[in-house]
Amino acid sequence: MDPKVSKADQALRKILGEKRLKGVEDRRVASEVFDQNTLETLYKLANRGYLNLLKGAISTGKEANVFKGVHEEGNFLAVKIYRINTSDFKKMQYYIQGDPRFKVRTTNKRQLVFTWVNKEYRNLKRSYEAGIKVPKPILAKNNVLLMEFIGDEEGNPAPLLINKPPDNPDKAFKSLLKSIKKLYYDAKLVHGDLSAFNVLNYEEKMVIIDMSQSLVVDHPLSRELLERDLANIALYFKKFGISKTIEELKLEIYN
Repeated sequence: MDPKVSKADQALRKILGEKRLKGVEDRRVASEVFDQNTLETLYKLANRGYLNLLKGAISTGKEANVFKGVHEEGNFLAVKIYRINTSDFKKMQYYIQGDPRFKVRTTNKRQLVFTWVNKEYRNLKRSYEAGIKVPKPILAKNNVLLMEFIGDEEGNPAPLLINKPPDNPDKAFKSLLKSIKKLYYDAKLVHGDLSAFNVLNYEEKMVIIDMSQSLVVDHPLSRELLERDLANIALYFKKFGISKTIEELKLEIYN
């Protein structure tokens, strides 16, 4: 490579290829997501053989974008990139404080985001090892998280539950409730933001995603957030004729 070209530019060419973003909005988003530090992180991941190419966004958000990546062997993976400048630092502090696994200088925004990414990686790892349907985490590096791609062999990502209602709502509801209980007792975690927006419907299998905010069960907020998760799930499935009170669901979880 040309020694005059920065590592960030090398990463941009290697990971994104020769594709050029079009339109003012695309350029603005690209500048927010692919800042120099992020590009250098991607460059290092590419050199270590974790990532060869990015092929478009799976989802976009205020704090993070998820891209479909391609491993050098041709396999798909999901690449979640948190934006340093637009992340909700107050929310991150709220969910990190009180978690005995993490000690971070909350005044350092970059370090806070890096801790947030590591938190999601560790939450996914605990959940995956407990046998819960979540994307298998691969690696966390700075503000970039690599994980299993949930989708078909052609590279089409699995839809969110909110966009693809289950064919068998009762089965899906029971599956999610079982995962919530398994998350609580086996992984010792509470999701903390569970809803139909954070579940993938992959061939009628309910896959839980977005676990950065998830808390250990001995966190002082865990019970409150578990009940909120249950309320969100109950509200979604109510439109399919499944009527469960929060008290009934709590009994199912705690007994």
